[in-house]
Amino acid sequence: IRTLLKDDGIAVIEAPHVLQLVENCEFDTIYHEHLCYFAVAALRPLFARNGLDIFRVREIPIHGGSLRIYVSIAGRRSIEASVSEIEAKEQQVGLVSGEAYRGFTERVDKLQTELVKTIDELRAGGATIAAYGAAAKGSTLLNFFGLNHERIDFVADRSPHKQGHWMAGVRLPVVAAEELAKRRPDYCLLLAWNFADEIMQQQRAYRDAGGRFITPLPRLQIL
Repeated sequence: IRTLLKDDGIAVIEAPHVLQLVENCEFDTIYHEHLCYFAVAALRPLFARNGLDIFRVREIPIHGGSLRIYVSIAGRRSIEASVSEIEAKEQQVGLVSGEAYRGFTERVDKLQTELVKTIDELRAGGATIAAYGAAAKGSTLLNFFGLNHERIDFVADRSPHKQGHWMAGVRLPVVAAEELAKRRPDYCLLLAWNFADEIMQQQRAYRDAGGRFITPLPRLQIL
């Protein structure tokens, strides 16, 4: 970036924010193509070592919470308050000391216990349960929590490229999104929880027929 920028140039970079991942327990977004999650506290000295300043930072909601950072050659632009404000927030929650990550681990374990217990109790009561969203994050959650074909009947998804295939590791068939309203499982685990409002609007027929969604994150809810 330092080599490419003109003297008055600006680089704008967007990356997942580890603060949002930790605070919202977004463990399921961690998979093979999402290896790095960034904090301003780590990025600011990295850019500084290469003669660059982060002069502005914005927090944006995409992908469960991301950073948009604005970078210039060192000393060319005034550093805006947003940089120190977000870094202070990261320090406060323990991202730098490591405390935040220990709490993150505990919350993921607690969520696993709560979600598996909820699904097992519903099934024991005779309820049928499916899932929606054959996304990579869904594969992470299903496999880590042990939610396989013994607990979930199928996964619905709008993408024709995924329909007719299987969710890796858990032996769950992927079917068309329309199958949710046709088969009418009592509950549907929303794996693509970051698009909850959009999906529930698309699946109004399923909800009108009495179907209910289970959202696992950022906290367990039955809607």
